[in-house]
Amino acid sequence: MSGSSAASACNGECVDPLPFSFVMAYQPVVDFAARQIYAYEALVRGPNGESAASVLAHLTDDNRYAFDQGCRSKAIETAARLGLDRRLNINFMPNAVYHPVACLRITLAAARDNAFPSNLITFEFTEDERITDRDHLKAIIEAYHRHGFQTALDDFGAGYAGLSLLADFQPDTIKIDRCLVEDIDTRKASQAIVAGVLKTADMLGLEVVAEGVERRAELATLRQLGVQRFQGYLFARPTIGRLIRDDEIPWD
Repeated sequence: MSGSSAASACNGECVDPLPFSFVMAYQPVVDFAARQIYAYEALVRGPNGESAASVLAHLTDDNRYAFDQGCRSKAIETAARLGLDRRLNINFMPNAVYHPVACLRITLAAARDNAFPSNLITFEFTEDERITDRDHLKAIIEAYHRHGFQTALDDFGAGYAGLSLLADFQPDTIKIDRCLVEDIDTRKASQAIVAGVLKTADMLGLEVVAEGVERRAELATLRQLGVQRFQGYLFARPTIGRLIRDDEIPWD
């Protein structure tokens, strides 16, 4: 039975069990000016800490929906157990969402059952995932906003569709991909592109996060350009079973 058929059979409130297991790691998103962690992104890992790629290798068209729903629930359940009190970023697969409202039922139930504030959840989608139906993605974003969730466009600049996606609909946040962040201190073209992204985001009223920051020189250049929020190994690697604290971030 396909994920879509399974969900329809149970009114969007249960999914088929997955033939593989996974856990969640959490990586902080920092507000450098405020010197505090703004959010944590939930990242899938294998049960023994294996890479995300090793987990995603198990995905098929038949289990994609169940995996998407399972990641949401596990991200919320684990975050609540670890005492996460900041914004929680959860990745989702637009092509696995057959009906926006029905597919939110499990998410809303997980937030309610774990006493996690649903208004602290941001759903991230990537421009790298081929969007086969833009009207469908727009409907997803609008439904999520109606339920108090935020959305973020991840890996911005890594694919070919980022600017055209922004022309159709606006998430709350743009996350600049590491392909533009890497060595930005020595790459004038990347600096110009990021400056343009920041101008566009400002005009649209969107927040910006720079991903994949690994070097102090990259951080300094991004800050000079006007970026305030960052994610990357310079600040913290993803952790399993615990959350990085504000005082563990190397601010200086």
